[in-house]
Amino acid sequence: MLQTVLALTITVLAAEHGPELRHWPPNQRAAQRGFEESLNALPTPDSLRSHHQLIGTIPHRAGTPNDLRVSELLAQNFESLGLEVEKQELWVYLSEPVDAVVEIVTPIQRSLILKERVLEEDPYSAHPDLGIGWNAFSGSGDITAPVVYANYATKEDFAKLGELGVDITGKIVIARYGGNYRGYKAKFAEAAGAVGLIIYTDPADSGYFQGLMYPDGGYANPSSIQRGSIKTLGYDGDALTPFTPATRDADRLDPADVALPKIPVQPVGWEAAQEILVRLRGQPVPRGWQGALPFTYRMTSDETLTVRLMVKQKRALKKVYNVVGTLRGSKHPEQKVIVGCHHDAWTFGASDPLSGTIVVLESAKSFATLARQGRRPARSILFGLWAAEEFGIIGSVEWVEARRDDLLENAVAYINLDMAAMGPNFGSSAAPVLQSVIADATRAVVSPNGSSDRPLSVFDSWVDHNEDQMLPGHPRFGHLGGGSDHVGFYCHAAVPSASLGGGGAKGTAYHSNYDSIAWYRKVVGEDYAPAKMVTQVTNIVLARLANAPLLPLDPVRYGPGFRRHLDALTDRAKELKVAGDFAGDADFAREYETIATGVYERVLKRLAEGDITDESLAFINDRLLKLERHWYYEPGLPGDLKWFRNLYAASDPESGYAPWMLPAYRWAIERRDPNAMKRARSLYAETFRKLTQSVNEIDARLK
Repeated sequence: MLQTVLALTITVLAAEHGPELRHWPPNQRAAQRGFEESLNALPTPDSLRSHHQLIGTIPHRAGTPNDLRVSELLAQNFESLGLEVEKQELWVYLSEPVDAVVEIVTPIQRSLILKERVLEEDPYSAHPDLGIGWNAFSGSGDITAPVVYANYATKEDFAKLGELGVDITGKIVIARYGGNYRGYKAKFAEAAGAVGLIIYTDPADSGYFQGLMYPDGGYANPSSIQRGSIKTLGYDGDALTPFTPATRDADRLDPADVALPKIPVQPVGWEAAQEILVRLRGQPVPRGWQGALPFTYRMTSDETLTVRLMVKQKRALKKVYNVVGTLRGSKHPEQKVIVGCHHDAWTFGASDPLSGTIVVLESAKSFATLARQGRRPARSILFGLWAAEEFGIIGSVEWVEARRDDLLENAVAYINLDMAAMGPNFGSSAAPVLQSVIADATRAVVSPNGSSDRPLSVFDSWVDHNEDQMLPGHPRFGHLGGGSDHVGFYCHAAVPSASLGGGGAKGTAYHSNYDSIAWYRKVVGEDYAPAKMVTQVTNIVLARLANAPLLPLDPVRYGPGFRRHLDALTDRAKELKVAGDFAGDADFAREYETIATGVYERVLKRLAEGDITDESLAFINDRLLKLERHWYYEPGLPGDLKWFRNLYAASDPESGYAPWMLPAYRWAIERRDPNAMKRARSLYAETFRKLTQSVNEIDARLK
């Protein structure tokens, strides 16, 4: 009875709030609607909880025996569903901790704790396989030196220290997490002359300043330590095999020739960090640098304070597995819709990544169940569980590099679900062509933020908490940057990509020993409602991408998206006092948008009238499938960013997580290079020429 009521609620919400299934002829829409309702009657909290229990109760860092064990469990799960299973074996360059020490040497001698405290309320925190906090790819060394506090250790923070006359040469830098990817903290510290780096979690950023600490609440406690990789190269994936898959016999770079960190780097909790920070006696920090510890933060110490930092790590090739389950399409098996999340974790990974991994497993279960009933999608759906993401987005990138040509030809989209179920507030970052299909899908799913008296669609809940001010009544999409498994698909192979997820949990156990099922169920919830919501949205998105007779890739959105990014570039150019006139670019984007809107409306109208042949649909779909590829630039971006080949989006090479939108322009602005600006203008003009040509070819086919 409950499933019937939910199905009726979903049908009513979709009818009231959203467009019909406009990528289907009218006589096929009822069948697709029935498929989606059957699909989304299948995910259950109990099933999601069982997936979590299966893989979330043992620490399984990439390259360890437990990681191989989890890979095998995932493969068995896919096999039990009847999927075609691939275990891609990779041999990748990883590091592992051996030992570390942080201690105050003078004026007192005191060793600082490098591991989270065991909590009676969280039995997982006593697991024997849990170790000290560490940063993968740290240099090994044993140094004793004075200390400099560098705020978030961003490029701007080090520039500020220089302006204030603070000499970092020969010092140990202490900095707090936040502001940029931790690897750039190490890179900038090393470049500034530091001999070591200590990174800590400040309670201003995650701790009592944000809310109740774990185990009373969900935020970091004094011993919480954020682990993580500090690899920063001009490419993602395995450090020794750029552009090629890391097979056992692959040709590899000499590790000595790869720019991995040389200085020792160690993360700590604020309980340890405050022992150092409270003893700094130099000038007070600039405005904005003060954290939440109860004393005045200072930048330097006098000669009486010295700290010893010792880090010992090993680097070696380790075996890992990508696990991919394929549900082969019934009509267009060569066309691929891919959804994925990584499976490796620094500790248990209950939130990162497993709150997304369980969504992939539950979605695979939903589609496989209908396939056994003879209801197979038209296009193939691939469910990917990627290895060694935490060490630098390794597994998914190696999978993409092994299949780059096929993906360029046949990949419809990639959907990423990293850390996807962390609360009831849905959000998405997406390539322009995928924004419409995602927004439409959320109209057909009930939000946990509603009630039985007033059911609320995910779409309406999304608009309530994150409305696009430029498009009132529509949700705001984020922009894909770095930091997760979409990078290989989107930034390297120009496959339209998106991340889906729910947030809003009051806390984070990010990369700590507390990222356990106990933490997750206390903070995110026992009911797994966010995971069910994200699974249902994922199911609808995949079902529409895989089944639609007309591929639901919206060609119009490139125009307004491009112009929005030009506005941001204009602001950045003014900030850096760089000449940047983008009026001409805005004109050709606007002209493209006008043409694409007219053509797309005619296509949808003809489809609604049942007036498009299968041959014409195949032609139109081919052109739609290739739209994103027009942003693909084989020579790669300028400078040391050759691996990045999508002219629309790349990772910010100085923060890691943030996006660089229209990166050829952004690179020219950041480098203040007028010749690079001219080349970028030519590249973007040519891209829009190709986009316009494709939509005109669609129009000609209609006529």
